[in-house]
Amino acid sequence: MSPSRRRRLVIVVIAAGLLAFAAVACSDRPVTPPLIDHAGPAVPAAVQPVPAPQPSADGPCHYLPAAAVQAANGERVVAVRISDTGPDRPQPACFFFAANGTVQLRTWILATTPQVARATVDAAAPVASSDLAQLPGGWSGGSQPTADGAVFAVSRQGTAVVITTNQRQTIGARRIAVQVIAALGL
Repeated sequence: MSPSRRRRLVIVVIAAGLLAFAAVACSDRPVTPPLIDHAGPAVPAAVQPVPAPQPSADGPCHYLPAAAVQAANGERVVAVRISDTGPDRPQPACFFFAANGTVQLRTWILATTPQVARATVDAAAPVASSDLAQLPGGWSGGSQPTADGAVFAVSRQGTAVVITTNQRQTIGARRIAVQVIAALGL
């Protein structure tokens, strides 16, 4: 590159920088710089997981019979409640109650973007602390014991399946996840 061409390029870059600075300085709106991934281009702010559902009506759970929960969890189911549905929750979350009145198992199906599905699974079973959970068909996530039992959470594309149980072992929650995915044709 010739010296005169290099000078023109430097002048154009400086002028563009000054124009950008003037536009920001004269604006009355605050400017938030984008998050920068040092390995690549700007990335969006962190994706937030969807809050866990709450029971709102009496059951039954149309995609999972109480008998299947009793077999997998080893406790008698005395009541079933379900959550509301919505655009990101096409199926109600199902809450299966034990004889002592506490939730012994919860199923939760979320239909959203792949990023939100992964964030929700990671919130339920954090990558940093959980064991890798995988199911046939490309489902992946995590499983781990929790303070109240265990969780098995997986996602594929924009769908997340999160199973929590009052049992310390994750195998029952895994079995329920397999049954839910099969029953709903996910």
